[in-house]
Amino acid sequence: MRNLKIVVQYDGSRYLGWQRQKEEDPERPRTIQGKLEQVLSRMTGESIEVIGACRTDAGVHAEAQVANFRTSSTLTLQEVRAYCTRYLPEDIAVTAADQVDARFHARYRARRKRYVYRIWTAPHPHVFRRRYCLHLPEALDLAAMRRAAALLTGEHDFLSFTSSKSRTKSTVRTLHALEVREQEGWVELAFEGDGFLHNMARILTGTLLEVGGGRLEAEAVGGILEARERSAAGPLAPPQGLCLLEVLF
Repeated sequence: MRNLKIVVQYDGSRYLGWQRQKEEDPERPRTIQGKLEQVLSRMTGESIEVIGACRTDAGVHAEAQVANFRTSSTLTLQEVRAYCTRYLPEDIAVTAADQVDARFHARYRARRKRYVYRIWTAPHPHVFRRRYCLHLPEALDLAAMRRAAALLTGEHDFLSFTSSKSRTKSTVRTLHALEVREQEGWVELAFEGDGFLHNMARILTGTLLEVGGGRLEAEAVGGILEARERSAAGPLAPPQGLCLLEVLF
């Protein structure tokens, strides 16, 4: 069996997230994983299971999701890419394909992940970017948001910043970087961590936006971490502003 690694780009607007659902019809998939498995199974004539590095939420996008699958097919890497380009829908693309060591596992070998959350702050909506950002036409206190971000950076128990549905055994993660960046009309929150809990990046975003809007003191985030209660943190930010940028191995 060959082990193939692929890099996948997708617009998550019309999908129920990355992970295949138990009740999902394999002939009419509504997840990114399900759609990839449908196309790759037809390509190889085998039942293909695709393993993704990250399980992005419904409506979240990816510029460079990494996945792997095993196959006995003898198709060349160029033929694999060409088939995917032809048969995947226009909002999913395989941008690279490589044969890797049999032990490579996209999820278990991932060491760091980078996300960005984009916020459009102009008074009017951005018609052409509306699916890829949150429109928040209010002045944000970026200095306060940066103070809060500094308190969130490092190794912490992020139980307050994950969905109550999370079944992860440990909620301790290391957030290596959390930057608040500004350009004309835009605010970007850039996250880099060793792993992210369910909804973690979106809850961190919602909490930082509470700080930026003056509804929460920057120094309060330390107490939110200590509370270890989802109710202590800010709201869940909408999904369309979040994008997986890169997976590091």
